Amino acid sequence: MALQPNSYALLSMKIVTEEELIENGYIIIKEGKITDFGPINEYTNDNNLPQIHLSEELYAAPGFIDLHIHGLNGSDVMDASTDCIKNMAKTLPKEGTTSFLATTITQEKSELGRALQNVNSFIPCQNQSDVGSEVLGVHLEGPFINEKRAGAQPPAFILEPSVETFRHFQSESGNHIKLVTLAPEEKNGLELVKHLSDTGVIASIGHSDALYAEVVKAIEAGAEHITHFFNGMRGSHHREPGVAGAGLAHPELFLEMIVDGIHVHPAMVKATFLAKGVDHILLITDSMRAKWLDDGEYELGGQKVIVENNTALLEDGTLAGSVLKMNDAVRNMKQFTDCTMQEAIQMATANPAKRLHVWDRKGSISIGKDADIVILDEEMQVKMTFCKGILSYKGE
Repeated sequence: MALQPNSYALLSMKIVTEEELIENGYIIIKEGKITDFGPINEYTNDNNLPQIHLSEELYAAPGFIDLHIHGLNGSDVMDASTDCIKNMAKTLPKEGTTSFLATTITQEKSELGRALQNVNSFIPCQNQSDVGSEVLGVHLEGPFINEKRAGAQPPAFILEPSVETFRHFQSESGNHIKLVTLAPEEKNGLELVKHLSDTGVIASIGHSDALYAEVVKAIEAGAEHITHFFNGMRGSHHREPGVAGAGLAHPELFLEMIVDGIHVHPAMVKATFLAKGVDHILLITDSMRAKWLDDGEYELGGQKVIVENNTALLEDGTLAGSVLKMNDAVRNMKQFTDCTMQEAIQMATANPAKRLHVWDRKGSISIGKDADIVILDEEMQVKMTFCKGILSYKGE
C-alpha cells in the first residue's frame, strides 16, 4: 500500500516516551500529528492506515531540536538566501534534527539585517511545502559580546549592548529572535538582559568575561541560560568562580553544551551532568557550513576555517564552531556521563522544547503533538526521520 504523505502507523519498535520506554510499540500518525501510541498488543488498525513495520531493535524518539546551529552542508545562516536555509532544513533530518534556531554570527549591522530578514521571509513559507526541519526562530549570537572572549566571532563588528539596537534587529526578524547571546558585564548589558526577559526572549550569557558577582546580577536581571558552556567565557577558579562556576552553582541556569569530546573534555561533561542533572542541560551542535562535507578550507563570518579530523579551527587555532551531528552528541552524552538513553535524548528534545515554549507541540512522543520522530538504532545511528509526519530522511 502506498504511503499517504503524513498519515500511517509505525509498528514494532521501542518508543522513548516522557514516562517510560515501551519495549514493543506502535505510533499512529494522522495529518502530521501523533494521535495514538502504546504497546503493540493494544494496536488495532481501525482506520486502515498504511503501515511501516520496523524492528524491536530500533527506537522511536522525539525529533531533536538544535538551539544553536550556524550552518551545514555548504550553507550558513549568514548567506541570507532562501536556498541556504532550505538546504539546512532538508539536510538536518539526516542527523535526526526536526527543528532548530537559525543562528547568526557577529557581523556588520547591515549583514545581520539581511540574514534576519531572510529567516523572517522563510518561516511563513516553510509550512507550505516539505522543506524538512522546521525553523523555530533565530538565535542572535552577538554582536553584544566581550571582545576578550570573542572566540571565532569577528571582533571588528562587536557592538555595545543596546536595547534600541536589539529592537531594530527584532523588527528585521519579524519578532522571530527567540534567544540572544550577550556579555552582561558590558556597559548597558544588564539593561538589555532585563528587556529581553521582559519581552519573552531568552537572555543567554556567552562570549563573556563576567566575574561571578556580575553573573549573579545578570541572573537577577533575568538571565537564565548560558551559551556553549565552558567555551567563550571566563573559566572557574576556586577564588573567582566566573561564568563557569556560576553555571554550576546556580541550579536555575540552563546550560548549552557542545558534546563532541573536543570543545569540552568528557570528564567535564560528566561533572556538569552530575552537578546540574538532566533537566538543565541542552545539547547543541554549534555547527558551521562544513558539517556533512569533507575536510578542507571553509568560511565563517568572513574568516578562513580549516576543518580536519572533525575539528574546525581558525588559522590561529581558535575553535570555530563544530561539525558535530546531533545524533552523535546524544550518543556521546550517554557515553561520557553514563546517563540513560532516555536522559540523553531528553537533553536534545524535551529540554529545548520547553525553553522555546513549543512544548505543547514538540519535544516528546505525545498525543496531539507534531509527528516529529526519529528512528534510531542502539548506537544512535539515524535510520528514518519524520518531520510533521512526512518522511524526510530514510537511511540505507
